[in-house]
Amino acid sequence: MQGNKINILSTRPISATIIDEAKAKGILIEMLSFIATEAIETVEVQQEVEQALLLSTTVVFTSMNAVEAVAAQLEDQQPDWSIYTMGHTTMELVKKFFGEGSISGTASSAAELAELIVEDGIAHEVIFFCGDQRRDELPDILQSNEIDVQEIEVYSTVATPHKLTKQYEGILFFSPSAVQSFFSVNKLSSNTILFAIGDTTANAIKKYSSNKIIISDAPVKEDLVREMMEFFES
Repeated sequence: MQGNKINILSTRPISATIIDEAKAKGILIEMLSFIATEAIETVEVQQEVEQALLLSTTVVFTSMNAVEAVAAQLEDQQPDWSIYTMGHTTMELVKKFFGEGSISGTASSAAELAELIVEDGIAHEVIFFCGDQRRDELPDILQSNEIDVQEIEVYSTVATPHKLTKQYEGILFFSPSAVQSFFSVNKLSSNTILFAIGDTTANAIKKYSSNKIIISDAPVKEDLVREMMEFFES
C-alpha cells in the first residue's frame, strides 16, 4: 500500500469497529450522510399498518428504515406474516423484530427478490412496506406476474447534500438517493474510485460519473468497506 494515508468518504454512518480496522491499514474514513430518513406518522399510515398487523399475509421489506418504522407500531404483537427481505442489515432487523421463522426468502436486489416471490408461487398478493422514493423493479415484476401489490409508504427520504471541501481517494455509496444527493452539488476528480453497495447504486452512479466503480459482492456495509480496503492494499 502507498506510504501516504488514504482518505475515504462514507456517505452513510458505519461502525467504529470497521473505521478502526481501516485506520490500522492507513486508510482514514470520514462519514458524511447525504440523505436522512423520517418515519411517516400520519393517522392514515398508522391505520394501514395496524390493519396489516392483523392479516395473515406476505410482506416485503427492502429497507431497514421500513422495518424500523413498522416495528415501532408492533406493541408486542407478532403478526402472522411470511416475510421476504433484501440485504443483510434489513434481514437482521426482520429477525430481531419478527423472528427468524418469519423469513420466507432473501435476495441481494429488489428485482431478484421479486423473481424469488414469483418462483415460490405461494403469494397472490403482498404488502410492500417502502419509502417515498422506492424503485419500480419489485412492484413491476410482481404485478406483471399477476401478484397484487399493496404499497404502504412508512418513511420518507430527504436529500441532505454537502459540498466537499477536500479530495478523497475513494467514496462509498449505499443507495441511489444518496448518489443523487451527492452529485447534485459535487464533481469528482477522474482519479477518485467509487464503491457501490450493489448494482442499483452502481447504475445510479453511472448517470453522473464515468469514474471506476467497484461493486460489493454482497449488499452488506462492512463487506463494501473491506472490498475498498483490499483495493487500496493491492
